Amino acid sequence: MFWNKKKNNDDASVPKMGMLQRLAMKRVMNMDPKEREKMMQKALAPENIAKNKDKILATMERMKKSGQLTEEQIKMAKEKLGL
Repeated sequence: MFWNKKKNNDDASVPKMGMLQRLAMKRVMNMDPKEREKMMQKALAPENIAKNKDKILATMERMKKSGQLTEEQIKMAKEKLGL
């Protein structure tokens, strides 16, 4: 039956996301490019980064342990975010 078919999502380039993350990603990708850029600038504002520094660093460590990020990628992200 059609509901028993499983999708083959073994592609390594596709990150594993939960339902809410997929919905959020889909919504962001469907946004107007100008609106998306404005939202990302607001989210990556220095005061937001400083306020959530501990959460960002903890998330980076979890991603490193799970193999989603390499040490080099973490180093680059920290430089770009000013951490």
